[in-house]
Amino acid sequence: MLDKVSICVIAGNGGNGSVSFRREKFVPLGGPDGGDGGKGGNVIIEGDSSLNNLNYFLHRRYFKAQSGSHGSSGRKVGKNGQDLTLKVPLGTVIKYQLPESEDEHICDIKTHKQQVIVAHGGNGGLGNPHFSSSTNQSPRLAQMGEEGEEVYVDMEMRTIADVGIIGYPNAGKSSLLTASSAAHPKIANYPFTTLEPMLGVVDTNNKSFIMAEIPGLIKDAHVGKGLGFEFLRHIVRTRVLIHLIDGNSEDPLKSMIDVNNELYMYDNTLLQKRQIIAVNKIDIEEVRERMTDIEASFKEAGYEHVAFISALTGEGVPELMSKALFLVQESLAEEPQDEEELPVLHVVEKNTEPIIEKDGDVYVVRYPFLERMIYGSDITNPEVKRQIISVMTRPRMTKQLTRAGVEPGDRVRVGDFEWEW
Repeated sequence: MLDKVSICVIAGNGGNGSVSFRREKFVPLGGPDGGDGGKGGNVIIEGDSSLNNLNYFLHRRYFKAQSGSHGSSGRKVGKNGQDLTLKVPLGTVIKYQLPESEDEHICDIKTHKQQVIVAHGGNGGLGNPHFSSSTNQSPRLAQMGEEGEEVYVDMEMRTIADVGIIGYPNAGKSSLLTASSAAHPKIANYPFTTLEPMLGVVDTNNKSFIMAEIPGLIKDAHVGKGLGFEFLRHIVRTRVLIHLIDGNSEDPLKSMIDVNNELYMYDNTLLQKRQIIAVNKIDIEEVRERMTDIEASFKEAGYEHVAFISALTGEGVPELMSKALFLVQESLAEEPQDEEELPVLHVVEKNTEPIIEKDGDVYVVRYPFLERMIYGSDITNPEVKRQIISVMTRPRMTKQLTRAGVEPGDRVRVGDFEWEW
């Protein structure tokens, strides 16, 4: 089962604006009529309750949304690019990969159809009617569309379950899940028979809850031993933990303490969860004879309530499930109902003011609005050059350049266009 993956998502580019003029018989003063480009499609991640893994992303890691269409004559606006929707299981945590090595949390997908935009499509370029004025009635300027965002995203699936069964390998976790639900995990008399979290729905007292079997933990699992910490993340979601202990082990109390230590090393908040201690395999005569001693050792360590069960015969299992249901309901009652966790959406930063920097003897103006206009126009045409310079010498831009120290005779560059001020 794939439950952690990194992918690259690329939003669609915006379509280019059009340079066009209306020239029809009997239509005087037709003027510019180039259409705007369409917006590029977004990349959206959506929760889907029918999925339980990220296997869709196993053999494909690059995803691109559709780009917007270019504008055309007659003020025809280009068609917007279609959004790309990627579906993931509930419980998926989504983060950006940032160059500062710190991941930025985007969203926690918890509900069916919940959506988050992870890459925004580029806006379409403006057609030449936007650049007409009283002094430039035949603009030959248009904008290229903006590029869509390209980002790397980490997705990590964390199983959503009310109750998690934890414990050493071969403690009987799979048998308990089978005895209390309709799930059928693999059961065998050797360690690590379960290699991925298994879910089952438990019906008890006319109510139900979801229970997950967490693959076996061993000492130093938090640093990668055994199955390692690959499945410890699935415990984070649970409200109640059933700590299943092999009653046939040499020291059941030490087994419980060792596993709890692994939980603490991974995330110390895990020990704050409600936990039920259940000693398994009382169907074995030797274990049944030790029940009094086992209970006494737990009480001496400060654990008053220990359940004794047999996942094989079902003895004590209904009572254990009733106790788990009670703790789940207790946990739900304590959770705030009116507070909803809002996703941290990615904010696209766009500079709305020109940035002027000096590169040697040349002043470089970084201003996407103008850069897209230059790339979208034929700057080899002398008339286009004249019109670009007229835009660059408007009072607002002139003031910005003067503040930056530009003087007559200096070279100024925007994109690939350079001229003498």
